[in-house]
Amino acid sequence: MDSNGYLVVGVVAFALLCSFRVSLTDSVPLFSPVHDAASLTRNSFPAGFIFGAGSSAYQFEGAAKEGGRGPSIWDTFTHNHPEKIRDGANGDVAVDQYHRYKEDVKIMKDMNLDSYRFSISWPRILPKGKLSGGVNQEGINYYNNLINELLANGVLPYVTLFHWDLPQALEDEYGGFLSSHIVDDFQDYADLCFKEFGDRVKFWTTLNEPWLFSQGGYATGATAPGRCTGPQCLGGDAGTEPYIVTHNQILAHAAAVHVYKTKYQAHQKGKIGITLVSNWFIPLAENSTSDIKAARRAIDFQYGWYMEPLTKGEYPKNMRALVGSRLPKFTKWQAKLVNGSFDFIGLNYYSSGYINGVPPSNDKPNFLTDSRTNTSFERNGRPLGLRVHL
Repeated sequence: MDSNGYLVVGVVAFALLCSFRVSLTDSVPLFSPVHDAASLTRNSFPAGFIFGAGSSAYQFEGAAKEGGRGPSIWDTFTHNHPEKIRDGANGDVAVDQYHRYKEDVKIMKDMNLDSYRFSISWPRILPKGKLSGGVNQEGINYYNNLINELLANGVLPYVTLFHWDLPQALEDEYGGFLSSHIVDDFQDYADLCFKEFGDRVKFWTTLNEPWLFSQGGYATGATAPGRCTGPQCLGGDAGTEPYIVTHNQILAHAAAVHVYKTKYQAHQKGKIGITLVSNWFIPLAENSTSDIKAARRAIDFQYGWYMEPLTKGEYPKNMRALVGSRLPKFTKWQAKLVNGSFDFIGLNYYSSGYINGVPPSNDKPNFLTDSRTNTSFERNGRPLGLRVHL
């Protein structure tokens, strides 16, 4: 799902670890060279670079009511509010990978891909969301078949545990990621997946783009479960809920990593991490101290919101100062659990944006205005990324 809640399909090259440092005051060339993509080959990339396709369960599998699968919040969102989805679409059938996975794997092999990064549907494994509600063996069988088919065709499985399709049963019971109860249930779900598939899966991602799950689902209301502040929302409070949901996502991630590292990693010999998403932010006025600081805040409210807990055990200083008591705090034990809870960091990047600072809002507190920034995609009438051929 993209940030507008639309169903999209993409093919991506996924790097296991993206690490970079750029000063916000560094000069950026106005014109960048245009590379001839036709000249690129595998030899153009470093040894060991992995080329793969990526998907999410709700976008690809279909079979929404087959094989013992329980409903997810995306089933509820798309069926109850089709006006929020382009063309009123839903994932009931999608590309029917549940039935046609062998065809899809053959396409991957024919494309000479190295890997396939897919997500497991939590409600297909645990229809009620938790172990006490019963394990769906048909769901286990499906993923075993998919994994085995990939390996038989020389394609490495990269598995994501959560790509936003929370079991509706947990949303109904305690509000899903709005409750700390989600941490234990996610840990149990992850433990089950490691047990069933970890002998063959060597790369695990706990969460995919948790920022978009929190922002879209609880600040703008554009994605499931559609919560935000305003008459167009399905309930919610954009001033508090995005922060609560992210806090519980981070704790759930860390709990799953702890289980993997203590129970499975030594003999399964795999790696586990998380996939974040971030834009790059450029000061609108290059020499403006205000805009330079605003760009830093924008990064903190998207990338730093997750990376600083994962590397320091606390949220960014900018967020703590601007959000105040609405921002949850990690206990000492939680901070220790979260800090360093990854073998790799995946980073999805889609676009940059120009940023300028804005005054504090007099409206009700809202995640969308807390960073006191404004994003645009033009500078002096020139669109961001425009290349000029001389």
